[in-house]
Amino acid sequence: MSHIVKEIYQYRQMIFSLVRKDLRGRYKGSVLGFMWTFINPLLQLMVYTIVFSVIMRNGIEQYYLFLFVALVPWIFFSSALTGGSTSILGSADMVKKIYFPREVLPMAYITSSFVNMVLSFLVVFGVLLVTGYGFHPAALLYLPLIMAVEYLLALGIALLTSALTVYFRDLAYILNIIAMAWQFLTPVMYSASQVPERLMPIWRLNPMTPVIDAYRDILYYKQIPRISTLTEAAALGIIILVAGEVIFCKLQRGFAEEL
Repeated sequence: MSHIVKEIYQYRQMIFSLVRKDLRGRYKGSVLGFMWTFINPLLQLMVYTIVFSVIMRNGIEQYYLFLFVALVPWIFFSSALTGGSTSILGSADMVKKIYFPREVLPMAYITSSFVNMVLSFLVVFGVLLVTGYGFHPAALLYLPLIMAVEYLLALGIALLTSALTVYFRDLAYILNIIAMAWQFLTPVMYSASQVPERLMPIWRLNPMTPVIDAYRDILYYKQIPRISTLTEAAALGIIILVAGEVIFCKLQRGFAEEL
């Protein structure tokens, strides 16, 4: 594993170049351009807020904030799950013609999406300030930690799905359905207290549950996340990253032939 990390580090400039290319080209040709980074989560926030606080009242105080602090990290993870799966397929010519660590491709895509999430959080902070909701300074110190944990989790998922999609192309379409279902199995639009007790053991197996809980503790409840939540999130993130890399290494041997 250490030699893989060392090799990827040697190709860090390639990762940075791919990230810049993706960020510049993501909204190329659109009228609003990079502003879609902020508009997309705001539009989703508007729709969900109307549905769950006006039509289907859930009684959660300041629901728009409750939702917003979880929706932004979910959008990043959903992007990693769906878009990350085609990161190898989308660069088939590079894979077949030149040598480089194949992990660079999903890593560049996840990093680009991560940058978008960080920029979207500027909107979250703006909303918290404008509404007078405020922050907990000590709790904010844990925000980079949970962001890093989610990055590792997203990267592990992207490594796994991007490798599998080379051999099973339909997986890219199936993952769109999985992402939609996964969102409803994650406490993005509701709180953990609404989950039936008998389903809690299964529900806690969702690796995004402790991640969303930590974001909400920091930004909505304005409290330092529980150590158990951080530990669970970090452990799941590392396990999925290692599993994704192991499977990626085994499957990448046939990439050139399959592409």
